[in-house]
Amino acid sequence: MMRSSIIFKISDINLFKTQLTFFVSSEHNFCLLDSNESLYSNNELIAGIGSIDELMNSSDSFNSLAQFHKTTKDWLFGFFAYDLKNEIENLQSNHFDGIGFPTIHFFQPRYVFVLNNHTITILFLSAFDSAQTVTELFDRINSFEAPPISSVRLKNIKERTGKSTYIDNVSKILSNIHKGDIYEMNYCIEFFSDHAEIDPAQVFLKLNNVTKSPFSTFMRSGDKYLICSSPERFLRKENDKIISQPIKGTIRRGETPREDDDLMQKLKNSDKEKSENVMIVDLVRNDLSRTCTNVQVSELFGIYTFNKWHHMISTITGKKQGSFPFTDVIKNTFPMGSMTGAPKIRAMQLIEQYEDAKRGLYSGAVGYITPDEDFDFNVVIRSICYNASKNYLSFQVGGAITSNSIPEKEYEECLLKAKAIFETLA
Repeated sequence: MMRSSIIFKISDINLFKTQLTFFVSSEHNFCLLDSNESLYSNNELIAGIGSIDELMNSSDSFNSLAQFHKTTKDWLFGFFAYDLKNEIENLQSNHFDGIGFPTIHFFQPRYVFVLNNHTITILFLSAFDSAQTVTELFDRINSFEAPPISSVRLKNIKERTGKSTYIDNVSKILSNIHKGDIYEMNYCIEFFSDHAEIDPAQVFLKLNNVTKSPFSTFMRSGDKYLICSSPERFLRKENDKIISQPIKGTIRRGETPREDDDLMQKLKNSDKEKSENVMIVDLVRNDLSRTCTNVQVSELFGIYTFNKWHHMISTITGKKQGSFPFTDVIKNTFPMGSMTGAPKIRAMQLIEQYEDAKRGLYSGAVGYITPDEDFDFNVVIRSICYNASKNYLSFQVGGAITSNSIPEKEYEECLLKAKAIFETLA
């Protein structure tokens, strides 16, 4: 479906992002993806706003998505929740879920916003809008008086899995590793508030200002919101090139330049982190080889610096085989190895055994699909999920457990990854 476009000049990019965030928050469906000027993305910001048509939940999600895209021949924005694993493999998820995101939700947006180099391009459909109505929309957003970003005080945050239980479970997971059940498992815990009343736009802007992550996302699906500061890409398709960039290896930023450099070198030289990383790289290579040729590791153990953390990131690429629908590439790599473990299916079985909350959208993926079947999806980590109808707020954190793991250190790493969210909410 061919869209028309209008380009507008933006004088203050940060102000416009703030105006747009508050403006769209009242829409029933929207997905705003902010790269925070990262080199990871072709766009500074891309957003789908409003909904013309949508796909939500399906017994055959990936084929349904392929058909939905074939029918619309248009941009789609949306997400895959972690529990789609139960459709892909013979698995189940029976834990409590306080948020209730659907397993899959994609929508055909009324407007697509693309921000680059002080210009905003608005793509629209002539069946619904004209150049005049789009210009009026831009003027409303550009003149919107956004309130100042205020502090958020959420006092009743609870821990579903206490420290002692966490440490005991990691010890049991280590027993599984030593017995040869698995080599690595991503184990996560939930923090929550069941009496939360927040302004999601305020919380997103505050978290995004703190983290400046390259895959930040503000999204709404009905009464449910995702506030995401993810540093990790799940999967990207450009023509027939497929790119995956798993993160395994995290260390905090230093308080002085020297300490910062020392910590970076510590991460770079860590045998434990390299071991975690290479196991997931091998898993991703195997997953991609099911739909791609020429699968290779273009970068191994790259060290990248973000506002709050240094991360070890590897990049795996492949060439999509033409006989497969684009959705098969996603299906055969989902859920991402960095959030499951190796071997993947056994790791997911043990995740269900040891974790205390359903992951839902956490460790799923959010992104967009172009009319030409290109796509870009993040990994939903460092994220707050919020159900406005239930006043239920949840965020989960975790890390890879390997034979070198020390339970107390793994717990400390969980708290490190949650630090920016705690700062945002308290």
